[in-house]
Amino acid sequence: MAERDNILGAKVKHNGVFDFKETYRILYEWLVSQGYDMNEKTYKEVIGAGGAKELEIEWEAIRKVSDYFRFLLKVDWKIIGMTSVEVEIDGVKQKMNKGQFEIGVKAILIKDYENRWENRPIWKFLRGLYDKYVIKERQDQYEGKLIGEMDEFLAQCKAYLALTGRR
Repeated sequence: MAERDNILGAKVKHNGVFDFKETYRILYEWLVSQGYDMNEKTYKEVIGAGGAKELEIEWEAIRKVSDYFRFLLKVDWKIIGMTSVEVEIDGVKQKMNKGQFEIGVKAILIKDYENRWENRPIWKFLRGLYDKYVIKERQDQYEGKLIGEMDEFLAQCKAYLALTGRR
């Protein structure tokens, strides 16, 4: 079984006006442009009292970085009290959304994702030595790169929410 190392987790919170469809599109396209294969595990929408929506979305973005390592970003969306509002931008009325918005991201480094070292107990032991002593520096580099990509993803999210929230 592939070994997963949870590297880091972070969140972005926003309360106010935003464009849900555009935020969704921008973040999805950013991950795809970075070479990630996207898998939407959950999309749950509940309409509450007064027409306010609650959304829960879970993405898994996976990218192969070598024959031994993969990057996994787990993205969890939670939107509470989302309603439609009209906002005037440069004299033109546009439909947007208002509510509480939160995106959490977990960065996970997957080792031996093809289970090549799992067939025999001695190979599993040797994998432990390999991970600990032979490729430790490369693993640290990949962890740093994965954290950098997670930070860039969150920065893209924050920048877009700040841009739409000012309107």
